[in-house]
Amino acid sequence: MAQLLRQPDVLLLDEPTNNLDLDARHRLYSVLDDWRGCLLVVSHDRALLDRMDRIAELDGGEVRFYGGNFSSYEETVAAEREVAEKNIRSAEQEVKREKREMQQARERAARRTSNAQRNLSNAGLPKIFAGTMKRNAQESAAKADGTHAARLSAARDKLDRAERAVRDEQKISLELPQTAVPAGRTLFLGSGIRVRELFDGVDLAIRGPERIALAAPNGAGKSTLLRVIHGSLAPEGGEVKRADGRVAFLSQRLDLLDDSRTVAENLAAFAPAMPPADRMNLLARFLFRGTRAHLPVGVLSGGERLRATLACVLFAEPAPQLLLLDEPTNNLDLISAGQLESALNAYRGAFVVVSHDERFLSEVKIDRWLRLDGGKLLEAGRG
Repeated sequence: MAQLLRQPDVLLLDEPTNNLDLDARHRLYSVLDDWRGCLLVVSHDRALLDRMDRIAELDGGEVRFYGGNFSSYEETVAAEREVAEKNIRSAEQEVKREKREMQQARERAARRTSNAQRNLSNAGLPKIFAGTMKRNAQESAAKADGTHAARLSAARDKLDRAERAVRDEQKISLELPQTAVPAGRTLFLGSGIRVRELFDGVDLAIRGPERIALAAPNGAGKSTLLRVIHGSLAPEGGEVKRADGRVAFLSQRLDLLDDSRTVAENLAAFAPAMPPADRMNLLARFLFRGTRAHLPVGVLSGGERLRATLACVLFAEPAPQLLLLDEPTNNLDLISAGQLESALNAYRGAFVVVSHDERFLSEVKIDRWLRLDGGKLLEAGRG
């Protein structure tokens, strides 16, 4: 904020909304909406990016500019992908056609050569004349074959270019029937919960497959309440009851896995009954293919660590019926945030998420909003 007060001609901001609560984010948005200087922002905050005039995409060491805000960028990228996929289908058909025509030409040439040899033999022509005609036929067939081979090569090159034009979205697609929770089942029931000076007299019931967003200013006790729900922190007062079954807690640090073990070894610890081949297939769906599945968790990037944690948590034995997520999109790039959204939309249990990322909360279809305010837990309107 000190830089804003100086009113510079050019303002550079590097992930300015990281670790800001929702109120602070909106204050920053308001200030930037009125900014009249040149502004360059590095951010994965989609609400902030929707306030920009242009989007610069850095990918593979190259920068490409798109006019409009982030929503316009997404629409353009989706349209480009649709065109690229159509080009792939067209190029694939062209390769098949060229292969078929090349094979048919070879078969015709073989038949002509066979017929010519039989006719020459029946006609009783001199050997030298018959040899010349045979060589001419072979040369003609070879020339035709070369023409078809060149056309097939060109079609394959076209297919290769079309495939390179398609973006690798790195999406994960899941089915999680084992996480289903009956609509009327109570997973957590707390009454009069008290923890230090943070909150006193908090009542909370979590039933069925509820999708709950928990909001509050920084320092109000959101993470503490998640730990109470999880059971890793005992309240100083009040009563809590939990249903039987696994409750999984994904902290901001994503420290649930053993850093010294590989991704595959961690999954084996969470799902020991799953056959090894099934575990490898599952990790491939989480984009850990080949040797990537055998990397130690300690060397993974933030997005990779998230995917490894999700694989272990969502396919644990038994599967979790209640997920607790504390600022899960902090420090995630846009691809990783999208992968988290896909996983949560496949999840069929209940979850409570602490997040200030409005776009993320919209994508995971929150149906209940809670707010810690003055030490009390209140039902709140959307966002």
